[in-house]
Formats: sequence, structure tokens, C-alpha cells
Amino acid sequence: MALIFFLLIAIGVGGGFLWTVQEMVFKGKWSYFIYFLAAFLPFYITSLSVIYLATTSTLIIAVFQALKELIVLIAILVFIFYNRKIFEYPFRLQATDWMMLGFLGLAFLYLLLPIGQASFVNKALYFKSMLIPGFVYFLGRNTRFSDLEIKRLFGIIFIIAIGAFLVNLIENFVLNAHLQQYTGYALYNEAINDIEPTGNFGLTWTFETQAVTKRLASFFSDPLEMASSVLMGFATGLIWFLTTKKEQNWFYILIMLVSLGSLFFSASRAAFGAFFVMIFFVALVFGLYKLIAGGFLALIGFGVYVIFFASEDFYFFVLDTLTFENTSSIGHVVEWLLSLDSMVSSPLGIGLAMSGNAGSVTDELRVGGENQFLIYGVQLGWIGMLLYIFALASGVVLSLRVFYQTEDKMIARLAFVAASVKVGLLLPLFTANAEMYTYVAWISWWMIGYSVNSYSRIRLYLK
Repeated sequence: MALIFFLLIAIGVGGGFLWTVQEMVFKGKWSYFIYFLAAFLPFYITSLSVIYLATTSTLIIAVFQALKELIVLIAILVFIFYNRKIFEYPFRLQATDWMMLGFLGLAFLYLLLPIGQASFVNKALYFKSMLIPGFVYFLGRNTRFSDLEIKRLFGIIFIIAIGAFLVNLIENFVLNAHLQQYTGYALYNEAINDIEPTGNFGLTWTFETQAVTKRLASFFSDPLEMASSVLMGFATGLIWFLTTKKEQNWFYILIMLVSLGSLFFSASRAAFGAFFVMIFFVALVFGLYKLIAGGFLALIGFGVYVIFFASEDFYFFVLDTLTFENTSSIGHVVEWLLSLDSMVSSPLGIGLAMSGNAGSVTDELRVGGENQFLIYGVQLGWIGMLLYIFALASGVVLSLRVFYQTEDKMIARLAFVAASVKVGLLLPLFTANAEMYTYVAWISWWMIGYSVNSYSRIRLYLK
């Protein structure tokens, strides 16, 4: 059975990769790399797990691991080839461009300088994990899609959202187990990532709550990645619902419902908080002040329920979460304090590959790792962390300006999703190494880049 699934994955992923490369190389559609990433990244770890279960070959795993970076590098090369007068290319840098260039430039400097105890190989691998999303942003920054091409990307996002929920239903009501218990996830982690199985389900502690109930992940790498990723599905469904005629918007209601369903199956407190942050943001964008009032009343109602009607276990679960007294919350606080202590003692940073949960960061050298902002702060110092924060903030601001100013409905939709997803990811960024969630992180950075490109053209037109 594993061999059959391996063959299906090999045909699907290999065929998609070859089709994309053909479109890029022979037709100059270098921007089509985003379709491959959007379709492949959600299944990335599950695909690798099944492949290793069927073949136990680290060489084949290495080939499939390289595809996501390879498609981006090919897109860069094809872009340069089809713009042969590259030095005459009309670059009009915006605030987000400067922040991103400064952030990646600082990281490159730290790669070359003898800072930190990590080996050069580990630092280079970590720098690669920062550079590829930068390339994705750059490619989005220089992409111009037709309405149909943007619609195709949204279509992939819709399919991923529906597919994730359907797998959740199978996990919960048919298998009564995690999909990862059948895909060789634990075997792959142990053999490739040197992570031994933990928890009551033989996977990792991330797949269960403190009450030893399942936290489902569908075909994503873990429940936290799924929880963050379905925020993009919800935001996409919401903007299409708000900008489509009423008789045609039932499908987008379905997208929002399945995204919420997957969010519940993930049992991620940070993602639930992120969802409400995103709803608050959407209400501000559209001036839906009644929605804000309704959300506030719902929050009060939830508090009343917890205090007077909820079970004792649920009451103390919520209380411990709010007071940071449960194991998970305490773990976050400890990691934050370690990171802040490092940043105070070494304000210029202690070097690449010294913080976070990336594979290139060894346990012996790791300092902190439960907050994306502090992870960069530990490694690149306060300057690096602020550049990252300003890149995010300026990307959101420029995307909002595009949403308000553009007359192209499809571009407005894309800019809205870019801004709302980045705002929604703020809480996951505070509690996890969320830039490792490649599907939502890379696709949203591409959308930010596309939005900044649109903003640059709007400014040029206004002049």
C-alpha cells in the first residue's frame, strides 16, 4: 500500500514540477512557480513521510526535499533570462523592499562573519531558509497576473481548505486516529530529523492536548501548521463572499465553514486567538463596527459560560491559559525569557542557527525558539528583529492601500488576503517558529510582494 501511495505522489509531484518548469522555461511563465508551491507545500511532510516509508531511501527524500527550493531558483533564473537587460529593469523600491533587503543583507553579513558557535554549514542552511522566502517575495514583487491567473491561485487555496477538512473528518470519524500514524511520520522524523517519537500517539506532543485528546493536522506537518494555514483559506473565502453577488456566494460560505472546522480540529489556542484578531482587523478594514461590538459581546458571553456553566476541567484549562500556568504556556514564557536575556546581553545577536526549531539548529546551541520575532532577535540582534517587524508592518500597510485604491477587483482580493493573513499570523508568530510553515508563510509573502508591485504601479499612475 505504501508503495502505491509513493507512486501516486511521485507521479503527481513529479508531473506538476515538470509541467511548471515547462511553462516557465519554454513559455516564459516564470511566475507559475507559485502554483506548484501552493499545491505541493501543504502535503510536503506527508509526502516525504510516505516516500520514506515506501523506500527508506535518504537519496530519494533529498530529491523531493529540494523541489520547493529548486522551483524558486529556476523561476529566478528564467526571470533573469527573459529580462536580459536586467540592469535596466525599472526597480522602484518601496518601504517593504528596503526592509526586506536590509533584513536579508544583515543575515548574509552574519553568515560571512565569524559570529556564533554554529558551523558554517548550519549557518548556510539557516540562511537558505530565510533567503528562499525573500526570493518568493521578490518574484511576487515582479509578477503581473491576469484575473484568470490570480483566480487559479485562489482556486488552489480553496481546494486545499476543503481537502484539509475532509481529511480531518476521516481522521476523526473513520480512522479515529491521526493520518500521520499511517504515513510513516514518526519513522521519517526519527530517520531524517533525528526526532524520536513522543506523546501518547507515537508522534510528537504537538498532536495532543493536555487532556490527551487528539489535535488533528490533516495532511499538514502538524496541527499548528494546519491551524495557521486555514486562516488563509478563511480570509480568501471571506473576501470572495464580500465581493460576490449573493446568489453566487454559497461556495465561499462553505470555504469559511470548512476552514473554521479545521481550526477546531487543530485545537490550537494561538490560532483561535489569531482568528479573532483577523476578524477584528477585517471589521476595521470594512468599517463593520457592529461586528466588533458583536465580537465583544460574544467574548463576554464566553466568559460568563466559562465562569458559571463550563465543566471544572474546561474552567481551569481556560484559567491556566490566561494566567500562563499550564505546561505549554509556561514553556512559551521560559523560551521568551531566555531569548530576551540573550538579546539584552548580546544586543547585536549571537549568530545564525543559534535559535528556533529549524533542522540546522542543534539542541546544544539553541537559545529560545518559541517566538519568531525573538528568534530573529537572538540571532541578528535588535536591528534584525526590527527590520523583520517593519517588513511585515509595511507589507500590511501597502497591501491595504492597494485594497483601497485599486480598481481591479481581483488585485483588491489578493491584497486583502495578503494583509489579513499577515495580521492573523501575528499570534502564531509570538508562540512558534511560524516562518517554517512554508505554505502559509511563502504564499502570503508572495501576495505581499504582488501587492507592493501593484502599489508601485498605482503610485506611478497617480503621478
